[in-house]
Amino acid sequence: MKKFVTLLSVVWLLNACTSLSQSANNTNSCPQSKAAVQVEPNPQTGYFEYSNYQIRNIVKDNNTINFQTTKYDFVFCRSNNSWTVKAGTLPNEFQPPSKYSEAVKEIINPSFKSITVDGRTYQYRVRLEPNYSLSEGDRLSRPEVSPENDKVVFELITPDSPQPQQKVLYTLKDLQVSAVQNGFSSVGTQLGIPRITAAVTDGQHIWWAIAFEQGEGNNGMATIVSYQPQTNQFTLFQPQEIASQQITDLVVTGDENAPILWLGTKISGEGNPNIPAYGLVAYRPNLANPRSGNLNAYTVHNSPLVGAIPTQLEVEGDTLWVYTGNGVCQVQWQAAENRDRWSCWRFALMAKLPSEVPIYRGLLEKTPAATLSNTQGEIEVLWSHPLDYQTRQSRYEVRYQPGFTVTLNEGAKPAQFPQWIPPGKPAIDWVGSEWHWQGDRFVRAWDEVAQNEFGGGPSGIASNTNVEPNRPSNFNAIRGDLELLAISENTTTLKHYSGWVETDVLNPYLTVVPQATGQTQLHPLTKLSTSAN
Repeated sequence: MKKFVTLLSVVWLLNACTSLSQSANNTNSCPQSKAAVQVEPNPQTGYFEYSNYQIRNIVKDNNTINFQTTKYDFVFCRSNNSWTVKAGTLPNEFQPPSKYSEAVKEIINPSFKSITVDGRTYQYRVRLEPNYSLSEGDRLSRPEVSPENDKVVFELITPDSPQPQQKVLYTLKDLQVSAVQNGFSSVGTQLGIPRITAAVTDGQHIWWAIAFEQGEGNNGMATIVSYQPQTNQFTLFQPQEIASQQITDLVVTGDENAPILWLGTKISGEGNPNIPAYGLVAYRPNLANPRSGNLNAYTVHNSPLVGAIPTQLEVEGDTLWVYTGNGVCQVQWQAAENRDRWSCWRFALMAKLPSEVPIYRGLLEKTPAATLSNTQGEIEVLWSHPLDYQTRQSRYEVRYQPGFTVTLNEGAKPAQFPQWIPPGKPAIDWVGSEWHWQGDRFVRAWDEVAQNEFGGGPSGIASNTNVEPNRPSNFNAIRGDLELLAISENTTTLKHYSGWVETDVLNPYLTVVPQATGQTQLHPLTKLSTSAN
């Protein structure tokens, strides 16, 4: 019997390709922005593609660091800590594959990548065994074998031998056992297509991070491969705390005999390629005993981390750069526990206000609740959402300081899956669970909004959840800040500091603004979490 790959697998691969390399730039001064980069959602390419700020490449020189996404360049000037946003210049080689044939080819026969250490080149790849092949109708399929023989295999070609060395990373049997150990069912579990997300060296070791496809039963085990060229020895590290999370990137700091591995993490699900997990992880492996080691996680719930999903990391001396889909942080990695050692900036959409703009308290409301005046000059645009999936008309959610109060017929309850709760977040399920506490209000980063492609799109705060055909819910807020006024087992009263305006009255542009890092008030759900336990 054969296993057939789903369309999700191909889509996952199309979206997963990220540059592992960096190039040089000869810029001799800080760039000057000639014009603001306008951002306008395009329903033809996806309603929410405009909010994808995930990095795919880094270009550095002595003066600037250019963080490149598919559409935008975020350029940091070292001399004055300023930012410039420019139209994207990402080379074609770093663009995600757009053709089915390209993705299928990479699944069937993954290409070898290379890393150079001490002038010697090592080639590597990861694949399934048995692997996929094309069957009738150009369908991807693979033979079904016993769980013990269903494997994820790492291959390495060294300068001393043209034949690949093979190392089994884990089997389907290992994955099933791990799922049960972490409180999940192993029924229907299968090996997701693996990929390598990072390859770095500390002089003594080469380190690789292995991620995997997740969703529709596909899964894997977070794996770090270590290789010592001097001894030709492999070591595998599979931290139990993040066993079912994908490692998005890896960098190494510290002494080569006592390294600190910094990891970006996320999880995925059907229709949701990017879901927050443990954020930025500092993993200290025990080189003598791979089954031990310790791990600290820095999340939006317990640190100044500006976004929930770190997608790319970079080390420069004592500085760790952490890039997320919501902004960038500069961290003094030796003192990451201290909040004052973090400097963070977030991505924001701003727009000039015309003379008067009607604002609505809900996405689908027909009667304005107030009028915005241009005395404040500019306003922040938080989100764009369609009013109707057929006409493709939409509205902008904008920051609105007076706010609107709403009572919802949903209260607080103990978290259904406490094992998924990231460090620092109370184990409570409530209507604002996808927001995080920022000291005075609950806020929601760009990368905390799950796309939910197969479930009606992103979710938010809505007092009326009755959905008409081809229309979304009448959302009060999707990214607006929240103030919790009262909560019980059955109801929640909160104020959302946002409203909705017509899209034709604003022309948003993309910018970068400083992010406050101070923690002020205690999380209001902490007491509820303690009593629930």
